[in-house]
Amino acid sequence: MPELPEVETTVAGLRTVLADARLTLIEPRRADLRFPFPVDLRQRLTGATVTGLGRRAKYGLIETDRGDTMIFHLGMSGRWRIDPADIGKHDHLLVETERHRLALHDPRRFGFVHLVESAALAAYPAFLALGPEPLGEDFTADHLVRALAGRVAPIKAMLLDQRTVAGLGNIYVCEALNMAGIAPTRGAGRIGKARLARLVEAIRAVLRAAIAAGGSTLRDYARPDGELGYFAKEWRVYGREGEACPCGGTVRRRVDSGRSTFYCSSCQT
Repeated sequence: MPELPEVETTVAGLRTVLADARLTLIEPRRADLRFPFPVDLRQRLTGATVTGLGRRAKYGLIETDRGDTMIFHLGMSGRWRIDPADIGKHDHLLVETERHRLALHDPRRFGFVHLVESAALAAYPAFLALGPEPLGEDFTADHLVRALAGRVAPIKAMLLDQRTVAGLGNIYVCEALNMAGIAPTRGAGRIGKARLARLVEAIRAVLRAAIAAGGSTLRDYARPDGELGYFAKEWRVYGREGEACPCGGTVRRRVDSGRSTFYCSSCQT
């Protein structure tokens, strides 16, 4: 599933063709993805001008001058294609401007599109319980101290909980915990503030590097320009079972709640 860096990269790509653009065509090519397309999507967005593009957690946001924001989630295999040579059966939503055509491509159809009033965006149900953005000012060691106090759950599970911090997924949590030298199984409430401060910086560093690299390529994910993200070449531990950790130890793999966890027992304690 595309994680925060992939969504950030997607939004950056869309910004190059949608910023300040007038939407001349909105065409759902089927009734639904994971959820039905909004019945008034075409009516509310055709003729509108894009006034902003952003991201919240793993959701992309396209704001218009009519006071509406289109929220999109890429699901397992979704991506936007810019000026595709032709439209295929998995291109389920077309968006056109005076200069460009975009297609929301989603073979597995686990993604979705919602439309909300911009003024009510903070009340969107999926946003209500989200923690702070990991690259924002509110994500600090003090926040983690408060959020993790008394918690016996493993630190990896707590970081994947979107109520603790928004937008983190399996790949980047594994990478950040390795960089910070913290075992993924360590009880979250047993980690001191100094180590949590290192974890905050590790999370920021990993996400910034991934965004700079265009994200990681997993299954069907690609950037809007069709290029593949290459951060996978920089993975420290993820997907590298049996290989050397940067510390010289050996990367191991375990399965927690159906997800692979990659870590090094030599440097992560």
